[in-house]
Parts: sequence; structure tokens; C-alpha cells
Amino acid sequence: MLGDAPASADLAAPFRFDYDPAVLRYGPGSAASLGEELAAHDCDRALVVCGSTVGETAAVMDPIRDGLGDRLASVFAETTPEKRLGTASDGLDAYRAADADCLVAVGGGSSLDVAKIVSVLAATDRDPHAVGRALVDTGTIPVPDAGLPPVVAVPTTLAGADLSSVAGVTAAPDTCPVDEPASGGVGDPDLMPAAVCYDPELVATTPRAVLAASAMNGFDKGVETLYAANATPITDATASRGLELLTEGLLAYGDGTEEPWVYRALTQGVMLVQYGISRADGTTLSLIHAFGHGLTRTYEVQQGAAHAVVAPHALSYLFGRVDGRRALLADALGVGDADDPAAAVVDRVAAVATALSLPTRLRDVDGPDREAFPAVADAVLADSFMANAPPGLDPTTDDLEGVLRSAW
Repeated sequence: MLGDAPASADLAAPFRFDYDPAVLRYGPGSAASLGEELAAHDCDRALVVCGSTVGETAAVMDPIRDGLGDRLASVFAETTPEKRLGTASDGLDAYRAADADCLVAVGGGSSLDVAKIVSVLAATDRDPHAVGRALVDTGTIPVPDAGLPPVVAVPTTLAGADLSSVAGVTAAPDTCPVDEPASGGVGDPDLMPAAVCYDPELVATTPRAVLAASAMNGFDKGVETLYAANATPITDATASRGLELLTEGLLAYGDGTEEPWVYRALTQGVMLVQYGISRADGTTLSLIHAFGHGLTRTYEVQQGAAHAVVAPHALSYLFGRVDGRRALLADALGVGDADDPAAAVVDRVAAVATALSLPTRLRDVDGPDREAFPAVADAVLADSFMANAPPGLDPTTDDLEGVLRSAW
């Protein structure tokens, strides 16, 4: 006779895992394989899309140029954190001028999102005014059924935007043909990159402040994936191992360790926590990322800083209402032997943020003041990611205001 079922037995329940990821390339020096990867996708002329800083950083661009070889058509080094539709429109002009047939996004999530929007624009026959109008009216841009140029991502940060079929976009009257500012997201399975090249040697070139600021966003993807309502044994495995690597790597990185193993752990970790979280039937992102949206869409606070501030308080609230798979999280974060796994998880997440010298109080970032908390709480509750909250959480705006007050 078998004994009582373990706490994880619910994972034996039926599920459907519909996921079509990018081709994954990992390894020190793997940027050298970019030309080979483009050839595998029948691409001959790549437009590299990046920000101006990355575009001027020889330690990044030299390996990219060498790896692409004669498949490098041109470089568009004009992306910004605002992910402007106008920037993507300029990128489309560069794409056409270079007679390119694919895009290689190098850097952080902003460059990848802009590259995806360029791909959408390249495949659509709508004029820029119509595209801008659609964004203002609907908060999104229609994705054509066919004809999207492939996008290959080469991440240099830890934000974890690479294995994703969505892209953020904003618009302003001074940068593109719209009558009013607008922001939104574009989502479609065809926006999943054709390939992602994870090269820890390129990640190591990123300035410490930039890499640390990006880390909590990727780290929290792993945290949320374990307690998401649509978690699966597959995402449990990848997120757990990814969190183990990220925790070890980030704590060492925060202590000033610059050895190659740290960047390898960070790169592998961020690759793993993303696997399977952006699927045709939704995403595993949940409460913390909803707070991130609520704090960054209207305020100047940086995404990673918002996550660093709010994550411990959001987790304390969550564990006060539901189990939140705290034991599994504690194991993944290296504190599985704690008497109180919920408290240990909260402390561990806070310790990672502190090690990275990220802000820990909402009053210390360019976010809302206390009078704005009700509006922020409303935005968090309305965020689409809240659909993935653990069963039984059922947050109210008062609950979410309480998290903000605790984080203040």
C-alpha cells in the first residue's frame, strides 16, 4: 500500500502544455554562432537592433559583428527604454534601406521589444497613422498572419524578456503620428524569437548597475512561476533550477565576485526561469509583476527597482492568505530546511535585492506618493497578470493598498 500522497501530488492532475520556444544557444563565446544560426533560418541579411550604449560598446559589438560576418547588413542603435512606436518606425526604415530579411536584437528587453515591433511593421501594409491610431484606440497593434521577419535575441541583461511572445510599446505625438500618448502590448505566438543566443561573456560586459537593476525582474519570473495558477511540472522543474542558479549567482555577484562561473550561473538561470512562462494559453506571471506594471506604467520608477521594493511585501501578503507552494519555493531558494518556509522565502528574496544594492522602500524611488495608492491598487487589481494568482488569494483593492503601505 502506498502511504499518504505528498503535498506535490496535485501536479499529477491533467494539464496541456502548449509551448513553442525559440531555438536556444548557450555558452561562452556563443555569439560566434550567430551566422550559423541565421543560415539555419534561411536568413542572409540581418539588421542589428540595439541601444546607443550597446552600439558603442566594442566588447559587445565586436563579437556580434564577427559572429554575423557577411550576414550583417546594418546596425540600428537607437532603441530606448520607452519602446517608442516612432523608434520602431525608424527601425523599419533602416530595415528596408539595408534590404534586411531578419532582425538581431542585442541588449535588454527594450531592444527586443522594438525589434519585434519592427517585425510587425515590416509585415503589415497599414500606414503609420493607422498603426498609431490602433494603439491609441485598442492598446495594441494587430499582428499579421504571415510575413513577419524572424527575430534573433542576444540578451545582455537579466530582465528575462527573451523567451516571450509579447512586446511592450508606447507612442507620443512628438515621435510618431498619434494625437495623444498611448501605451500597450502586442502579443502573438509568432512574436516568439526564432532563436536566442545566451552568451555569458556578453552578459559580463554589462555595467554592474545596469545588470543589477535588471536582475529582480528575471528573478521574480521564477518565483511567480512556481505559485502561478497555471503552473505545470515542466515549469516547476525549469523555474526551480533557474532560481537555484540565480540565487547563488546573484548573491555572489552582489558580494563583488566577478568569476566566470557567476555569469554562467546568471545566464543559465535567467534562461531557465523563462522557459514555458509565455505560452499560447497565457503566462505564469502573477501578483508581483502586476504590481510592477502598476508602479511603472504611470511613474518613472525602473522595473527592476519596483520589483525589488514590492516583492517581499507582496509575498508576505500572499503567504498570509494561501500556501503559495512555499515549501517548493524555499527549496529552490536554498532555504528548504527553515522551520518557517514562508518567512524564509520572504527573507531570501529581500536578501537578493539588498545584495544587489537595489532600493527596498517605495518612498526611495520615483513612484507614487501615499495619496496615489488607491489608484495604483486599482491598476494592479485590473492587470491581466492577476488572473494567474494562486487559487484562493482573491485580493481586494484594500489588500493591495496594504501591500503598498507596507512597502512604503
